[in-house]
Amino acid sequence: MSTGFSLFVIIGTLGSLIVFALLLFFNRKVKNPGQTTGHVYDGIEEYDNPMPAWWFWGFVLSIIFALGYLIYFPGLGNFPGIGGWTSEQRLADQQQAAEERYGPIFAQYRQVPVEELAQNTAAMRMGQRLYATNCAQCHGSAGTGGNGFPNLTDAEWTWGSSPEQVTVTIAQGRRAIMPAWSGTLDEYGIRDVTEYLLRLSGRDHISNQADAGQAHFQQLCAACHGADGSGQPMLGAPDLTNDIWLYGGSREQIADVLRNGRNGVMPPFADRLGEDRIHILNAYVRSLAQ
Repeated sequence: MSTGFSLFVIIGTLGSLIVFALLLFFNRKVKNPGQTTGHVYDGIEEYDNPMPAWWFWGFVLSIIFALGYLIYFPGLGNFPGIGGWTSEQRLADQQQAAEERYGPIFAQYRQVPVEELAQNTAAMRMGQRLYATNCAQCHGSAGTGGNGFPNLTDAEWTWGSSPEQVTVTIAQGRRAIMPAWSGTLDEYGIRDVTEYLLRLSGRDHISNQADAGQAHFQQLCAACHGADGSGQPMLGAPDLTNDIWLYGGSREQIADVLRNGRNGVMPPFADRLGEDRIHILNAYVRSLAQ
């Protein structure tokens, strides 16, 4: 926080408390106690009486409490407070306490093979909570994904499906780059490659355009997706011979991917989760595919 904004917060906060205190004390005295003010609301007359003592002192104590709170905690701009409390340290303390309590529970599953762990009901309840906290925002609560976010319940594993490969994906993250071909292919070339991809996936296509698109595919796409279009997990290049499409499988959607490219990012979770939790999450993701 800048010094100027810090001073703005300090002055605004303390100024508000001073104004509240002045209003409270200046309105404690009345001019005509026991008499009406002349104001009538729904037949109810307003008397010019002071606030009850308990109400007045309640306000006073709330202002004193606010001042004490602002002195002890970091509530006044950049002033850190005399208590030394920070939200970062509070979070770290809670994380450490949680690790001490739950760490041994997660660790007991570390030596269990992923395939076997995926059949463990108690472990999968843990995995479901880990998934809901860290993965559901992108892949959906049921793991079915969405446009640009892989479906974890099917048999398509772009980066490989072995336990080791899935562990690397979760721990280190992935970055998939599909180049844009609009600067290399004209719209006729984009159309022809689209038809060829439809042929590869066993869908209806226009044969003569697909034939023309095959040459473009071998020149531009085969290096990543393979000459037969079956993909390469090492590069994160998806299999184009099935009917699973990360960004949509209509002619228009396929052409848009070819034309504009795509950049997919899977964030790394090694620092956030650690090996034990990643192992359980690996098994849970595998259970979704089963």
